[in-house]
Amino acid sequence: MAGSAHAPVSDGTVQIEPVQLIAPDGAPTAQRRFSRDLPPETLSWLYEMMVVTRELDVEFVNLQRQGELALYASCRGQEAAQIGAAACLRKTDWLFPQYREIGAFLIRAITPAQMGAVWRGSWHGGLGFTDKRCAPISIPIGTQQLHAVGAAMAAQRLGEDSVTVAFLGDGATSEGDVHEALNLASVFNAPCVFYVQNNQWAISVPVSRQVAGPSIAHRAAGYGMPGIRVDGNDVLACYAAMAEAAARARAGDGPTLIEAVTYRMGPHTTSDDPTRYRDDDEVREWAARDPISRYRSYLQRIEVYSDRLERRVAARAERLRAELRDAIVGAPDPDVTELFDTVYAEITPELAAQREQLRTELAKEA
Repeated sequence: MAGSAHAPVSDGTVQIEPVQLIAPDGAPTAQRRFSRDLPPETLSWLYEMMVVTRELDVEFVNLQRQGELALYASCRGQEAAQIGAAACLRKTDWLFPQYREIGAFLIRAITPAQMGAVWRGSWHGGLGFTDKRCAPISIPIGTQQLHAVGAAMAAQRLGEDSVTVAFLGDGATSEGDVHEALNLASVFNAPCVFYVQNNQWAISVPVSRQVAGPSIAHRAAGYGMPGIRVDGNDVLACYAAMAEAAARARAGDGPTLIEAVTYRMGPHTTSDDPTRYRDDDEVREWAARDPISRYRSYLQRIEVYSDRLERRVAARAERLRAELRDAIVGAPDPDVTELFDTVYAEITPELAAQREQLRTELAKEA
């Protein structure tokens, strides 16, 4: 079933300067395309979710350093990009994350224990995510984009008005799976939003070595879909851009490519040393654009921020950090031989032999 015809989309529809509703000093910008008029309760909630995301991120890093987790990919610096994008969606919309979206997970009420099970390598890591219309995290780069488009096409066939959001990074845009997903979504007019968190580094490869054109968002024209660049450290800009793209998809007008320009403040994962490939001046420059400090200044300017809000946020953050520690510290280590048990409905003789071989080797080291 082919999608509907599309109006031509030209390069000129993408502005190189990212959409920004809040300046780095917290002042409202002169931007008129999008509204920043949200209820005070929503504005406060966005701040709460950003701060809690960062605090939980800190706890994850601490637990990995203490040997409680196998690995962890920090989202520090990307809180606005994640919270803004996820907060405006309906609970019936599907999320297809990569491996850094704990802010989006928190928006969907996925618990710290559920997230921790993933990074601890437990067999049940990822269980329960789909109950919240969120796919389990995807470690292979870019593969979840095709899954997201398939889910969006399924929603079309079922007559649902749900939207699918595919999260990816700047490095993933160089993968063939992502090209296929973008093309397929456009050809079939799928209600899918591609949300690129351009954090400037694909592990140690800078975005300048990933993109020769003006920007990642400019690639949208080649697929016949609109593209937009937003300031990924501006939570209201991310919220507004995603709300517009989701409404467009829900109305049957097809996919959108959003590039949220942000920065990965920490290492790629806890096994990475970013000092080997980026300089301190760059990190300091982006630290001055911190999304939480910026948004706090904005809330102070419009008289929404208060000490009471800060105390409430701090209390929730500590509660969730405690929940994560309680779920992880002292938990039994996974039985690595379980890897063999779920490949097939019934284990094959070859896999059974390999499992016994591994058990023998592990027994020697005990």
